[in-house]
Amino acid sequence: MHWSYSGGRPGDMCNRAPVGIENSVRRFELGHCAQLGVAAGDDGTAVDLRVSVAMLVGLFAVVACGSPGPVSPTRPSAGHASSAVGISVRLGRDWPTYHAEPTRAGLLPDGPDPSGPTVAWHTPLDGAVYASPLVVGGRLLAATEAGSLYALDAGTGAVLWRAHLADPVPGSALPCGDIDPVGITGTPVYDPTSGEVFAVALGAGVVHTLFGVDVANGRIAQQRVADAPGSEPGTQLQRGALLLSRGMIYIPYGGNYGDCGQYLGRVVAAPTAGIGPLLDFAVPTTREGGIWAPPGPTALMNGDLLVTTGNGEAVNGEWDHSDSALRLSADLRLRDGFAPVGWAQENSEDADLGSTGPVLLPDGHQLLVAGKGGGIYLLNIDALGGVGGQRAQLTGCESYGGATVRPGPGSTAQAYLPCQSGLLQVLIGPDQLTRGWQAPGTITGSPILVGHTVWSAQPDGTLDALDAADGHLRATLNIGAVSRFATPAASGTALFLPTLDGITAVAIAPKIR
Repeated sequence: MHWSYSGGRPGDMCNRAPVGIENSVRRFELGHCAQLGVAAGDDGTAVDLRVSVAMLVGLFAVVACGSPGPVSPTRPSAGHASSAVGISVRLGRDWPTYHAEPTRAGLLPDGPDPSGPTVAWHTPLDGAVYASPLVVGGRLLAATEAGSLYALDAGTGAVLWRAHLADPVPGSALPCGDIDPVGITGTPVYDPTSGEVFAVALGAGVVHTLFGVDVANGRIAQQRVADAPGSEPGTQLQRGALLLSRGMIYIPYGGNYGDCGQYLGRVVAAPTAGIGPLLDFAVPTTREGGIWAPPGPTALMNGDLLVTTGNGEAVNGEWDHSDSALRLSADLRLRDGFAPVGWAQENSEDADLGSTGPVLLPDGHQLLVAGKGGGIYLLNIDALGGVGGQRAQLTGCESYGGATVRPGPGSTAQAYLPCQSGLLQVLIGPDQLTRGWQAPGTITGSPILVGHTVWSAQPDGTLDALDAADGHLRATLNIGAVSRFATPAASGTALFLPTLDGITAVAIAPKIR
């Protein structure tokens, strides 16, 4: 099953009720605003962003009218971001992929803990942003369901360029689903070798196309169809984040809400150079088995990939590698897998393991997986174990989205899982799992970890900051309504949030000047 929940309280998901995208989005009422100035460094070190004396009042909409062709970017002649008065933030390292790294750790260890977090700016874009934003060289990269890719000044929120990749497909043109329209849903990835950001857009003819866009100027450098032969593009949603590994872009596919059609969970791989054949892996089941979790595939040091799969059609008989954690080679051959003992029963209940991405632990040898069935499983990466092959197990976490993890003393680690009953800390040792603290049931969003603080955004627009050690609430802030799986990005002292109408930047530890 593929969830693409877009609004309401997190508890709505427990009832599995279909929810359509909200028709109206609450906007910020920020009076007395100032536009930020940027002093950028050339060596990748931190960048100071200081406030100018120019004052803005209210919230201005970015002008992104019309439907420019998919061959060149547009540069809006007007449009301003709103920003709070006197805020200074500091950018640090880049955040070039979902959760910053191919391991999907979601960790910024040298970031600050919150000290009066404040909205620094909010920039409306031409559609809802479901994908996690990226930070590359002082630019904030954002993809919209209107089929556009934007580069914003990460300090001010000003639009640097907009590349309209494809006109989105209206929900009425698809056999099922609850995103309307569908443009770019999966998180893009940046390739430092080519200087291109890669994104997949659904466009005319209901075709998924992989685009490579020059980060410097928004020029479309390459594009190619990214649907596997024999697939049904209209029944597949490209929600999972793209992965860059060893010169290849890996693209995961799941199903639309409703699981219509004869789709199979897939991973398609395309060379970053833009030439050469596509590679394709399809889950060896008769139907479904979507690879749809927002983090997408996780990369191992040797080039292998880890993915989790959704429920399949089989409810008895031989294990079909649905409801599983799978290890794939770089050329997309199935190497190994794991499934819970009750995989067939979970299939019958739409309780798949594929609702949360695989969590690679810092020791490089252990893997944590959790899903809609409520189980949390610790696996040995080098021997996933097949059916019932877990090394340790916990229960009571119906999990959706992406988790974050950090190393602990010795060979231990702490993971933070987005459970529907509240964000959960899990303490991990060799072949051992222990429950830690758990947040209230209103805090369920996919977290990242900055310094000693876990940050989680809720669909109602609340951003929560929790102490990583004991879970107490350090701060809360209104950032605007977000999608069910919205995941922040971070750099230096700033967080960047994808919202249902654009991007919001939060100064974690602002300095008033």
